[in-house]
Amino acid sequence: MSNYHDSFETSSVESGDVGLRRSLVPGIYVPTVAFFDPSSERVDVETTAKHAVRLAKAGVAGVTTQGSNGEAVHLSHKERNLVTSTTRKALDDAGYGFMPVIVGCGAQSTMETIELCEEAASAGGDYALVLPPAYYQGLFSKSTVMDFFRDVATASPIPILIYNYPGAVSGLDLNSDAIIELAQHPNIVGCKLTCGNTGKLNRIAAATRASTVSEPGSGFMCMGGSVDFTLQTLIGGGSGIIGGMANIAPKACVKLVELFEAGQYTEARKLQAIVARGDWAAIQGGIIGTKAALMSHFGYGGYARKPLPRPNKEDTRRWRDAFDELVRLENTL
Repeated sequence: MSNYHDSFETSSVESGDVGLRRSLVPGIYVPTVAFFDPSSERVDVETTAKHAVRLAKAGVAGVTTQGSNGEAVHLSHKERNLVTSTTRKALDDAGYGFMPVIVGCGAQSTMETIELCEEAASAGGDYALVLPPAYYQGLFSKSTVMDFFRDVATASPIPILIYNYPGAVSGLDLNSDAIIELAQHPNIVGCKLTCGNTGKLNRIAAATRASTVSEPGSGFMCMGGSVDFTLQTLIGGGSGIIGGMANIAPKACVKLVELFEAGQYTEARKLQAIVARGDWAAIQGGIIGTKAALMSHFGYGGYARKPLPRPNKEDTRRWRDAFDELVRLENTL
């Protein structure tokens, strides 16, 4: 894997100097789950910190807070900042001060999105992952979404990545032409494609000269949004993955990238199949299944915030069994 120790850079955008920040490098990024006290549902700071360090020790390239796996929609601004600052401090204290933190900053208005970007920067975030607004999309003009991203990028004190996740925004799906055009903005430095469209990913990666595990490229990060197509992303010229299943098996996901980088494609395909089966369980169970698997296999995880239900004994057994193959592999690495 690329050496990203002490990897910092300085740049500026129209809104002013963004100062020193940790560089993004190709690899596996983990959108961390949010942890809550099972009784009070308050943020569990201790588990948040321990989990971040566990991921760092597994060799991931970075972590993301306040993604869909992080229950961002269940958190207040204050709680979002607490999770990010706790994650940043835990990484620093454990000797991973070089590791970047990406912060989910999606909101329905341009103003609140910019506010979230500013708060993310103050809490220790290096980059913002931004969903397009969608609530009023029936009233959007042809330029609304493009203007939104340009306005946010210009005002944000930290660089942003475009988050294309149609399932989270009422089906709004940015095409490759739009993302390639937005990538020309100096403060838009990447994208996450949870749409799963590898053709789109390939077009964007080629047009932006995206950084890969073997070539530095332009620095633009063209990221897949699910670990079940890690190998496909890398072959297509992508920069890596921001994938929630890596909460459970970060070492397996990192190993997959390493096998590709080493040219061990037969072994990489075998591992991709195991990872894809594990990710299918994560996709089916969502954050409820992921947390149940963490509890069953690693002894921590807790529950999602209400109104999401807590799994019963049958559900817990099902999610434990669904991840068993993957966790057995993870524990050998």
